[in-house]
Amino acid sequence: MAERNSPLGGATDRLAAVAAATGGAVTVAEVPFLTQIGVRALPSTSTAVDVNVLQLGPDEWLIVGPPGLSAASADSSAVDVSAQRTTVAMGGSRVLDLLAMGCAIDLHPRVFRVGDCAQTTMAHAPVIIWRRETGFWILVRASFAAHLADWIVDAAQEFTAGD
Repeated sequence: MAERNSPLGGATDRLAAVAAATGGAVTVAEVPFLTQIGVRALPSTSTAVDVNVLQLGPDEWLIVGPPGLSAASADSSAVDVSAQRTTVAMGGSRVLDLLAMGCAIDLHPRVFRVGDCAQTTMAHAPVIIWRRETGFWILVRASFAAHLADWIVDAAQEFTAGD
């Protein structure tokens, strides 16, 4: 079996440097190789740990979980789209300010709560933004991942420590 390469494998150091440059006000890291399964129709309920079902539309869901997850349901169409996207985890006290620079959605906690997700664009790249307990996960297509990482590193300069 061939070794998988992460879409942002070459950007790991640059993303980690954002936290140092911003004094922790913005943190960024890739969460590579998550299993992502696109489902049409209502998915069956899962009791697996670390499995999340994101509703993307009236009859469309994205199941996100650890590597090796699989899904099957007689009442739905399930397609493994894991290789299609990577995930960028973002947090810190200024993450909302940074995200607002590239995204038109109001991500304030009173509007966009923990567990909420939305399909939108960030820095002109199509993404899924998912609010989690500790920040945000940005699911971005592999072909746009390097562009988004470059934009995040550049935009984070606005929040460098001491400013």
